[in-house]
Amino acid sequence: MHKQIITSNGKLTLPKGYKPSLNLRTTEEAIKFIKDYFQINLAKELNLKRISAPIIVLSNTGLNDNLTGTETPVSFNVKSMNETAEIVQSLAKWKRNALADYSFKYGEGLYTDMNALRPHEIPDNLHSIYVDQWDWEKIINDKERNLNFLKFIVRKIYKVIKRTENRVCNKYEQIEQSFLPTNIHFIHSEELESKYPSLSPQEREHAICKEKGAVFVIGIGAKLSNGSPHDSRAADYDDWSTETRNGYKGLNGDILVWNPVLGRAYELSSMGIRVNKDSLLQQLHIKGETAKVKLYYHQRLLKGELPLTIGGGIGQSRLCMFFLRKAHIGEVQASIWTNETRNLCKQHNIFLL
Repeated sequence: MHKQIITSNGKLTLPKGYKPSLNLRTTEEAIKFIKDYFQINLAKELNLKRISAPIIVLSNTGLNDNLTGTETPVSFNVKSMNETAEIVQSLAKWKRNALADYSFKYGEGLYTDMNALRPHEIPDNLHSIYVDQWDWEKIINDKERNLNFLKFIVRKIYKVIKRTENRVCNKYEQIEQSFLPTNIHFIHSEELESKYPSLSPQEREHAICKEKGAVFVIGIGAKLSNGSPHDSRAADYDDWSTETRNGYKGLNGDILVWNPVLGRAYELSSMGIRVNKDSLLQQLHIKGETAKVKLYYHQRLLKGELPLTIGGGIGQSRLCMFFLRKAHIGEVQASIWTNETRNLCKQHNIFLL
């Protein structure tokens, strides 16, 4: 039903018989509607205040997100300062720093529009070198650093996702009715490995999302029984090493849903309870990155100057693409694509902005 094409710089899925539900102008209107509605409701649900965020940070601060640790951020020399700056890859660590500097209190949080460049990305239907998401972070206490609280916050976010989908379907009659189930299903990455031992992590996500519709995979970053993690995570923001129950590890995870348009699992958010002093040191040791303890961000955390937090990123274009039943992320964001990709998409009724 879906045609897979290997292009000169990535992969492309072309759904058979695809026709966009909305034209270009109505799509642009709907993007604004979704972004306005979602962020207002997310802020109310989690008690978040909107703040401004940088698109560049200094390289020597340790504030940039290293993602899996293999990606190289876009960097340049700031002539007037004789310093190297980097375009952010995400704001996972910057937000925690801001909560301290802006004097946020327990139970309060922030969210911001995060615009990043990730030139290492292999372009496909879901990935672009331009990334836009809502980055959010909320102050918690030590008693809330547990699995039950993580699930509590995930359910709150999923409720906003589900509510937004219903509003979009009601506002735009051309949009097919709700894809999402009422509740999100929780599963540990270790359980997922046991359930589908012969499948790759991506194939496991595909199988569980097809079965459940919406899933939160818990514990991403620590090694599984096969010696590899479900997916890689940086050592210095999400806590993926703390043991929870039954020998399982991790206080983080991904919100995934089943996308019928593309016939695959579809990530909407990566999030988690953040490292404390002990888990930071443990994870830096596991990753062989103990030299980072000298960096500004890490020193502040180790000295107790940063609050305990939970936070994550929620893809803006990912949400818009899903709610508007689009086949390619380029239908809801203005990025750059090869002529080959643009021509192939146009031939199959996929009109890139």
